[in-house]
Amino acid sequence: MKILIVEDESRIAKRIERMTREIYGDTLQSLTHINTLNEALNFIDNNTLDLVLLDLNLNGEDGFDLLTSAVSHSFHTIVISAYKDQAITAFEYGVLDFVPKPFNQNRLEQAFNRMNVRVRTTTQTKYLGVKTRQRIQLIPVEEVIYIKGAGAYTEIFLTDGKKELHDKSLEKLEQLLSSSFERIHKSYLVRISEIKEIKVASGSKYLAELKNGAIIPIGRTKYKDIKARWF
Repeated sequence: MKILIVEDESRIAKRIERMTREIYGDTLQSLTHINTLNEALNFIDNNTLDLVLLDLNLNGEDGFDLLTSAVSHSFHTIVISAYKDQAITAFEYGVLDFVPKPFNQNRLEQAFNRMNVRVRTTTQTKYLGVKTRQRIQLIPVEEVIYIKGAGAYTEIFLTDGKKELHDKSLEKLEQLLSSSFERIHKSYLVRISEIKEIKVASGSKYLAELKNGAIIPIGRTKYKDIKARWF
């Protein structure tokens, strides 16, 4: 695990660092603490990370300025903040969890555990961030029809016919999106309401025809569940 802590209060940062080291032990490859927004943004652009632990108030600077950029990257983000009233907005921007201050090690470990299991956030993600021409574009999730895995990246197919590339893996996006999306195949995450018809092809192959005309394979182990839910 490669983790970045973005926290302006040294005492709290040291506490997070100590707990993180105790939880991850030898699996922790690197743990970096940065206390300013600009330094954190620069570090993120020049380093590979698995997780960012983000405070929302950084010496008066708004952590959401980092969050709107972070949602386009491959890593997950967990917010650690005393501003509980901003939790829903944070989830809408695609954070994995919101840990309110004050917190204990058990609560932090619970947030970390979301990295390892397919547990979806209880609050719906409303935006997916993608990089376009050196800027970050926030795409409303309601415009997403389906998502295709493309190695470490994903391709997001939208209602306007456009396709955008996302740095997050299919597994990570599955964790962030609501149950209106279903993993119907190892390489596809589909909005269930966009399925027009389920077909059985030769060779016992199962296919989902979407309302936009796209044909998506359905995994054999997923077929019964998808068919039951679709009907």
